[in-house]
Amino acid sequence: MIDLLVIGEINPDLVLRGEDVTPAFGQAEKLVDDALLTIGSSSVITACGAARLGLDVAFIGLVGEDEFGRFMLDAMHARGIDISGCILDPDTATGMSVILSQPHDRAILTFAGTMPLLRLEQIDETILRRARHVHVGSYFLLDNLRPDLPELFDRARTIGLTTSLDTNWDPSETWDVASILPHLDVFFPNETEALRITGKDDLRAALDVLARQVPTLAVKLGPQGGLVRQGDLVFTASPLPVEVVDTTGAGDSFNAGFLFGFINQWPAAEALRLAVACGSLSTRAAGGTAAQPTLMEAQQAGFRSQGAR
Repeated sequence: MIDLLVIGEINPDLVLRGEDVTPAFGQAEKLVDDALLTIGSSSVITACGAARLGLDVAFIGLVGEDEFGRFMLDAMHARGIDISGCILDPDTATGMSVILSQPHDRAILTFAGTMPLLRLEQIDETILRRARHVHVGSYFLLDNLRPDLPELFDRARTIGLTTSLDTNWDPSETWDVASILPHLDVFFPNETEALRITGKDDLRAALDVLARQVPTLAVKLGPQGGLVRQGDLVFTASPLPVEVVDTTGAGDSFNAGFLFGFINQWPAAEALRLAVACGSLSTRAAGGTAAQPTLMEAQQAGFRSQGAR
């Protein structure tokens, strides 16, 4: 059995770090403090974080038959992720994100490449049937798969899987998720995404709307930590005190922590505390995966499970 099947985009990140990494046009050259080619993609970073915590993880996605594609598949395999469901496309280049990372914020420039091309018929049914939970990331980048995700999630639920989604940012800023929300067990927006999706100006009002459609909302609040809402119940958790190096992928590590607790049937408040701990600890190094913790590391850093089972 597979604990977690992640379906989504695959791409490396080029992370440029410094106090001021804002480009200046007019052929002006600026120096940055650090440059790192590393594992990218919200979906892959979530998968890596879950595997690091101890879940058995498989991934389905599409890469080009090129250097960046091989880099990503090798890195995922090295972290114990089953990549047998990943597909090589010889005709399209693997996507890439350039992340301009300042200590407490970042901007992202993305070349989509193979990201939008994955189709429903490329999802390996045998892998789906071996899984306990299916998670999809970067919803708005999956152009070919997005219209068919309700069908995929219905199929998954019929065979006993639970489902979750992280939309990430919508480059088109239309924020249309109406068709997919009723098919979710867990939804992972951050505060800004929740407001954009619902058209509300207040997070509580936004969560009132979303909670009528999704049983569990796990919401990322950046430096304020996170919250989980189930019906009328709300739990919050504060971040662990860490020296922040790079926030790239912190929300994806939050996802991984919450999914670990959810799949293992922890109480929601416990899963949230682990999620926030994982998100906090992931910011200690550049890139999204270098500082992702094991469960023991999260416990040693301050996460304490009081009622997990």
